[in-house]
Amino acid sequence: MAVARVTGRDRTVSIQRVFLGLLAANLVVVGAKIVVGVSAGSLSVISDAVHSSVDALNNILFVILMRYAGAEADANHPYGHGKFEVLGALGIVIFLAVASFELLKSAVGRLVAQVPAPRLTGLDLWLLAGTLAINLWVAWFESRKGREYSSDLLLADAAHTRVDVMITTGVIAGSVLSRAGVRHVDPIVALAIVLLIGRVAYQILRRGVPVLVDQAALEPEAVRRSAEGVDGVHAAHDIRSRLAAGVAYAELTIKVSGQLPVDEAHDIADAVEHRLKDDLKLDRVVVHIEPC
Repeated sequence: MAVARVTGRDRTVSIQRVFLGLLAANLVVVGAKIVVGVSAGSLSVISDAVHSSVDALNNILFVILMRYAGAEADANHPYGHGKFEVLGALGIVIFLAVASFELLKSAVGRLVAQVPAPRLTGLDLWLLAGTLAINLWVAWFESRKGREYSSDLLLADAAHTRVDVMITTGVIAGSVLSRAGVRHVDPIVALAIVLLIGRVAYQILRRGVPVLVDQAALEPEAVRRSAEGVDGVHAAHDIRSRLAAGVAYAELTIKVSGQLPVDEAHDIADAVEHRLKDDLKLDRVVVHIEPC
């Protein structure tokens, strides 16, 4: 049984509620990591806490941003404000870049200064394991909701949270290796984290940039075949499509017989619109008529 797509105001409110729930979870994670990082003097844990605090800040900013992204179309934004959501997703890349730079600088400084690796207590490790479990749930939940609502912002933030998961896993592994006598574990883990952050940033850019530059949402050939399957359509051309904030648009021109009355030609255009929405899951379709 097909599930109805959530769009418009309902979609905006649903995404805002997801971010508010994630905010509560992230605040718990930040608090636990700060306690562990300060007590153990661990660069990796403290940087992890800073990274998680950015997650919490993002949750607040994204709740506000969705008010603008979910606004109705107006004279200045005839296609709506959905791309604000994509801009928010790309904004995560800026946070990641700043965090990477600070972490890289600190890690190199520790390596040069030969600073010994901190040792985490059993309680510290258990607290980190608890935050790891929370972040695993957050990443899973956010990814699921991101796909459900076709939200670039939720999916980008889920990728950001997965970095937290990898960071915490690295910190726990680093502590175990440090106890086994491996040297320079803490800064090496921090350097590995920088690489992971770079990979996540690239994935966010790869998803968001095509939306901002209006990359085609559908193959023109698929749109043409569907449109030409409607009785009375001789040909379809000048096909364009785009996707933003879960809303798929298409525009095309169809050729119909020049002998048809105007009302019959418009009926054919309406049939093409409904056919494309049903076949290709488009939300908004503009059909131009050209006599032949």
